[in-house]
Amino acid sequence: MSDASHAHEDPVAQAQARYRQIYNNEPRWVVAAPGRVNLIGEHTDYNGGFVLPMAIERRTVLAAGPSSDRNITLHSSRMSEPATFELVDPLPKGEPTWTNYVRGVIAGAQQRGVKCDPFHAVVESSVPMGGALSSSAALELATATLIEAMTGHRFDPLDKVLMCQKAEHDYAGMPCGIMDQYISAKGQPGHALLIDCMSNEAKQVPLDDPDIAVLIANTNVKHELTGSEYPTRRKQCETAAAAMGKSLLRKATMQDLLAVQESIDEVVFRRARHVITEDERTVAAAAAMGKRDWARVGQLMYESHRSMRDDFEISCSELDVMVELAEAIGDKGGVFGSRMTGGGFGGCTVSLVKADQAQAISDRMAAEYQQRTGIEPTLFVSRPAGGATIVTAASGEASGAGSEAASD
Repeated sequence: MSDASHAHEDPVAQAQARYRQIYNNEPRWVVAAPGRVNLIGEHTDYNGGFVLPMAIERRTVLAAGPSSDRNITLHSSRMSEPATFELVDPLPKGEPTWTNYVRGVIAGAQQRGVKCDPFHAVVESSVPMGGALSSSAALELATATLIEAMTGHRFDPLDKVLMCQKAEHDYAGMPCGIMDQYISAKGQPGHALLIDCMSNEAKQVPLDDPDIAVLIANTNVKHELTGSEYPTRRKQCETAAAAMGKSLLRKATMQDLLAVQESIDEVVFRRARHVITEDERTVAAAAAMGKRDWARVGQLMYESHRSMRDDFEISCSELDVMVELAEAIGDKGGVFGSRMTGGGFGGCTVSLVKADQAQAISDRMAAEYQQRTGIEPTLFVSRPAGGATIVTAASGEASGAGSEAASD
């Protein structure tokens, strides 16, 4: 499916309608948090490096109301049955496993002395699952924002991000970096966000040129990072850093790495080379973006993909095909650059394209990808979107929060 327009079904309206259908009244609270696409800077966040994501116009919505018992009940349109569990303190992990993203955030709030009452909620999302667009972080940030709406408490912005990251570590078992939660919380319309994952500081980078579009292509190859691939690469990065006497690869240079090349495993060397050079590319891309030097940004995106394919080895044939198709269209056809995005082993590519040619590019890439792989992809354009927000709340409860008057 190829759709280079910004149109998509509104999960806010869907969640509100489904809540009314199930509970026969209006939800008391409605919150939303976006997915993200990382423009450049892959597997650098847990190494203390730089990343350059943007929030996308696809988001996860919770429409909720107070429960009359001690339970939390979640209705997700992506699941065949609702999930119900008792709200206890401390709240443990449990089944079904997808609820652990919610459980972990509630537990983090409990540890901070912020305790919500039992509730029931409808979960609707336009963020593709398994597409490396951070559907999990969107659910975590939506949950944290729901707790804010319910209790009137406002978490410190960075602490809210860290709380959601810890939920993913401890409850979902994924030792992710800080990027996904950070951009879902702090995205701004018309901007990418350059995040320094060592200091946890961030800088908004304008991405509001009307002549430029961000085209996201989901290969529809599902990846599950529950095996050893992610932890193994993280350990390899730690091994390389230790060999250079550094606590993080962010603190190392290529000169440092070359000095220990003969004493470390060749695979570990290549993993570290990717991270060190990817940090350099990410900072350079942010600078070029600020100057609207789209050709330079695109060049860095292609270099990034090659590094992920060859040094970090997290690409796959379908991702490579999608990037090859974009590169074959080239700048004369309106494509500045393209790369895989996310953890790897499937998911999406992200391409920087000319806005007035986005639909033609999308159609061509979709048709040729399906011809070469036999898989129908899903392509869409997104502008940089805003972060997690309270959409509606009971009178007085949204005071001081990042609330919005209308949905997208």
